[in-house]
Amino acid sequence: MKPSAHKTTEAPAQAKLVQIEKPIQIEKPIYGGSFLARDAGKAIFVPFVLPGEEVRVRIVEDKGRRGYAIAEVEEITDAARERVIPLCRHFGACGGCNYQHADYAAQLRYKQAILRETFERGGVNAPEKMDVIAGEPWGYRNRIRLAFDAAGRPSYRAHGSHAVVPIDMCPIAAPVLMQAALAAAEILPTMQPRPRVSELAFFTNAEETELLVSVILSAPVKMRFDAFADALKEKVPVLVGAELLVESRGAQPQRMLARWGAESLHYNAAGFAYRVDHGAFFQVNRRLVDALVERVVANQNGALAWDLFAGVGLFARRLAAEFSRVIAVEFAPFATKALEANLAGTAGVAVRATTLEFLRKKRGAERPDLIVVDPPRAGLGAEVTMDLTKVAAPRMVYVSCDPATLVRDLRALVAAGYAIESVALADLFPQTFHLETMVRLRRI
Repeated sequence: MKPSAHKTTEAPAQAKLVQIEKPIQIEKPIYGGSFLARDAGKAIFVPFVLPGEEVRVRIVEDKGRRGYAIAEVEEITDAARERVIPLCRHFGACGGCNYQHADYAAQLRYKQAILRETFERGGVNAPEKMDVIAGEPWGYRNRIRLAFDAAGRPSYRAHGSHAVVPIDMCPIAAPVLMQAALAAAEILPTMQPRPRVSELAFFTNAEETELLVSVILSAPVKMRFDAFADALKEKVPVLVGAELLVESRGAQPQRMLARWGAESLHYNAAGFAYRVDHGAFFQVNRRLVDALVERVVANQNGALAWDLFAGVGLFARRLAAEFSRVIAVEFAPFATKALEANLAGTAGVAVRATTLEFLRKKRGAERPDLIVVDPPRAGLGAEVTMDLTKVAAPRMVYVSCDPATLVRDLRALVAAGYAIESVALADLFPQTFHLETMVRLRRI
């Protein structure tokens, strides 16, 4: 359904609002979830609108010398045909989603346009064709993290602020996650002494047959954690493990106070049953993991492969079936034990080190036939990129969750003698601005 006009809720009273008298035209999406418009030549970033729409807006933040402003919609005077009614009643207030007001085909077009423009602005030539990997856009998340409001209700962070928004639904999450979140919120206030919980984290496998929960306290308390876990297990039978942590303070990491049940769950993906521990990174879209792995590994084989930033071994485990040897490098303590377990009995070897440490130690060693990199949002960075170019592997696959840092690193790799063979956009995060990109490169 498409509304012809739309009134937004009032902006917070503390915001300084400057209304633009005449309607403005929305031009295009930009990375980060907003859309671009212009007024008297000045760029204006507006959330929750669509390209081609005519809208009335109010400026809530003027960046002055930076040459742009941030606005909120007051009225949509001419709606785009791609506009739909959001599925979630918290959309707009909650900061988790950006595109629920657009039909899914439009969301994919926006992300393709953003990715291509990022390549162009970064001075990297992308192939004319970019493949798109997409699936069911609802109920896909296998992991959520919630805070609490003053009344103890489970909440997400608000759009554009650190405030929290109480929620009772999340259509992009696997149903068992919200079931468990609401159940935990009922149980926690009954505990004596009542714990000061700052966050709850939930992780489920693809089939929703196993669930892990992490309870993060703002301050230590003598809590009967086994009683909490038993009560939650009664309400959510698929719970297999729970942990109680105290949130990090400054340079100090989170501290474990108690554990109940298993420390990991089994996650079936890409033909294998992976061990995934509490807190370990694993791709969030439970419906696209197989397609992602296949895109990375397809037609790759040889004597030696490196999987850098390996996590629990999602790619390394599959590579071990195609290469004589696989070296998987990971430093995060939440992932290394699971990585070793997932590679046991295969051609893969787990190395506990940062990627930079590993590359420095391996300088001059046997050159791999393939290097797979899946770095965090910050990308590879200058030092790792430089060391990779010195290794000069004939093939490389770069998996990225941030197009800007991806293009920055690709520019250096291309300058050092790599050519881009293919680019694929995997929409692992429907309804949000986030996108995953897989780039295949070869040494020329």
